[in-house]
Amino acid sequence: MTIPPERLEQIAQRFAELEARMASGTLEGEAFVQASRDYAELEPVAKVAAEVKAAHEEIAGLEEMLDDPEMKGMAQEELAEIKSSLPEKERALAIAMLPKDAADARPAMLEIRAGTGGDEAGLFAGDLYRMYERFASEQGWSVEPVSMNASEVGGFKEIVANVKGKGVFAKLKFESGVHRVQRVPVTESGGRIHTSAATVAVLPEPDEVDVQINDNDLKIDTYRASGAGGQHVNTTDSAVRITHLPSGLVVMQQDERSQIKNRAKAMQVLRVRLYEKMRDEAQGAEAEARKAMVGSGDRSERIRTYNFPQGRVTDHRIGLTLHKLDEIIAGTGLAELVDALTAEDEAKRLAALSE
Repeated sequence: MTIPPERLEQIAQRFAELEARMASGTLEGEAFVQASRDYAELEPVAKVAAEVKAAHEEIAGLEEMLDDPEMKGMAQEELAEIKSSLPEKERALAIAMLPKDAADARPAMLEIRAGTGGDEAGLFAGDLYRMYERFASEQGWSVEPVSMNASEVGGFKEIVANVKGKGVFAKLKFESGVHRVQRVPVTESGGRIHTSAATVAVLPEPDEVDVQINDNDLKIDTYRASGAGGQHVNTTDSAVRITHLPSGLVVMQQDERSQIKNRAKAMQVLRVRLYEKMRDEAQGAEAEARKAMVGSGDRSERIRTYNFPQGRVTDHRIGLTLHKLDEIIAGTGLAELVDALTAEDEAKRLAALSE
């Protein structure tokens, strides 16, 4: 994809303007915050654009040297080298210029729920959580559980966690959907392979200014926690249920002994779900276009199968099979899948732009 010279000049001028504004010391408050965001978003684009512009200028200079018999040989050699590397630079610039999801740079809330398969599904949900936990550690992110409901034999019926760090949602957003596992459960004496499933949802976390919640729109109930947790289960109304009346969203939290802490966590989850609802509504017109990309993010969509007897993982959206199940489930090999999904999404969006 060739980028017109005038577009390269526009990028350079816009970046120079932003640099001057940031260095002026006159920006305050929201104006400074917005300028900082614009600068951070444009900086990688401007860097690649400068490389492309420099390559074009070198080509023009070398082509002029072709008329000089003494310089022609050297010029032809350098010209061939620069021209061969230019398409890769222009593609990198085209990818950098693709419209960004405003949520890409945000932290995310990771929700994993056991699906069909009974105890084995709960164990698989635990495997997935540990996979993402190790992958996050490799990325330099932090993972903090918000709520969890452990299954009787290990693993989780449900676990919700915050994943914080740079570009979390951009890397994890294609993980939403149904993950399927095929293996012989530890409880199976006959050695038969069972198929189980767990559902993953990755939701971007909003800033408080993104989602304003009116206290009058909330119905808050307190009740006694159930399940494991010690004596406080039967003696304290520490569990909290918050209903957001306008949307009908309901969030319950009982993991903490403190009602105040449970309320704070419930509000955090509510804010994330309201933000996702707002994003879905805002992107309604683009829904079909999004489905044409790597995945719609639909939690009912089967996206991946982990086949233990064959040691393979298949991502059904891009038809990619990797015989590296142990590495992927350990988190260390997940990056290869994440990168492939990102590359496929970029390729399809580039193709859509050129149609």
